[in-house]
Amino acid sequence: MIPFNYVLMCLIFGTTFLAIKVGIDAGVSPFFSAGVRFFLAGAILFIVMVIQKKARLSLLLRKEMMLTGLGLTFGVFASLYWAEQYVSSGIAAVLSATAPLMIMLLQTGITRQKMSASSWAGCLVGFAGVVILLVPGMTVAFSGIWAAGCVAVLLGQVFYSAGTVYSRRVIRRFSDTSPIALNAAQMLYGGLMLLLLSLFTEQVHMEAMLVPEAVFSLLYLIVFGSMTGHTIFYWLVAKTNPVFPSTWLYISPLIALSLGVVLYGEPLSLLSLAGGVTIIAGILLINLKSLRQLAGARSHLVERS
Repeated sequence: MIPFNYVLMCLIFGTTFLAIKVGIDAGVSPFFSAGVRFFLAGAILFIVMVIQKKARLSLLLRKEMMLTGLGLTFGVFASLYWAEQYVSSGIAAVLSATAPLMIMLLQTGITRQKMSASSWAGCLVGFAGVVILLVPGMTVAFSGIWAAGCVAVLLGQVFYSAGTVYSRRVIRRFSDTSPIALNAAQMLYGGLMLLLLSLFTEQVHMEAMLVPEAVFSLLYLIVFGSMTGHTIFYWLVAKTNPVFPSTWLYISPLIALSLGVVLYGEPLSLLSLAGGVTIIAGILLINLKSLRQLAGARSHLVERS
C-alpha cells in the first residue's frame, strides 16, 4: 500500500502544475481561482475532521493557522498562479523544486549550524541549475514578463520555506491535533487571503470559470491536488517518516516537465532540461544525509523481516 500511495502522490503533485496552466489559459482569474480552490478544499477537509472529532472549531481562532496559511498557501500560490500566466507549467514546477534549498538556508541562518560539504555542494549545484534553466529565455528571446514570472515562482518558494519551518513548530505545539486538520485550517486561511487579494486586484469574469477546461482544472485541483494529494502525504508521514514522502520533490517536477511537453505542447530546450536535472541533483545532494539514513532504515527493516 505504501509504494502505491507514494507513486500516486508523485503523479498527483506532478500534474497539478499543468492543471493550473490549463485553468489559467482558459481565462480564469489567477488569484480568484486559487482562492476558491484552497478555501473549498480546506473547508471540506476541516468539516470532515470536525465530524470525526479530530479537530475543534476553536482551532480556526488560533493565529498560528493564519500565519501558516500566509506562508504555505497564500504566498506560494499567489506567486505560482500569477507566474503561470507567463511561464510554462514545466518550468514553474522545476523552479518550485528549489524549496528544499531555501528551507535548508533558512534553517541554517536561524540555528547558526554549519552546513555539511554535501549541503554546500547541493546549494551551488542547485543555483547553477536555476541559472542554466533561465539562460534560454534570457538570451534567445528576452522577455521581461517571463523573467518576472520565474522570479515570482522563486519568491513563492521563499514563502514556502518560511511557512514550512514555522509549521514544524505549529505541529509540535498542536501535537494532539491531526496534521490533516492543521493543513485544512491553514488552507482555509490561505484561500480566504487569496480571495481578498482577488477582490482588490482582479476583475473576475464568472463566465470564464464555467468553461469546461476551467471547471475541470478547478475540480481536479480541489479534489486531487489539495485534498487527496496532501492527505496521502500526511498518511505516508504517519506510516513511514518525514523524509520519505518529501522525496516527491525529486520526481514530480520532472513529471510536470514531461507532461507539459507531451500533453500541452510546451516548448523545452535542451538547456532547460539540463537545468531541471541539475536542480534535482542539487536537492539530492542537500538531502544526501537524510536519504542515506532513510535507505539504512529501510534495509534494516528488510533484514528484520
